[in-house]
Amino acid sequence: MNKGYRTFSEFYPFYLSQHQHKICRVLHYIGSSLVIMLFAYICLSQRWSLMLLLPIIGYGFAWVGHFVFEKNRPATFEYPLYSFMADWVMLFQAITKRN
Repeated sequence: MNKGYRTFSEFYPFYLSQHQHKICRVLHYIGSSLVIMLFAYICLSQRWSLMLLLPIIGYGFAWVGHFVFEKNRPATFEYPLYSFMADWVMLFQAITKRN
């Protein structure tokens, strides 16, 4: 899978190609939305120990989408930073109807 993407702009089309199944994308959106809500709760309540749940929730939903519906390996294993960034771009595009 490693094609040596030098920029996020090069990587993002590949990332989208790994998210063709609608349920996979929806699971990403759910996980990312829950992460935002939990992060807001953590900041307001100052229950910092709950920060440990953020990656479990975020990646948990996404990985179910990949392993069960896409039947592919999450790009985050090879491109963790670009994949993290792409998750948020994909969510923003979905919210703004650009995707």
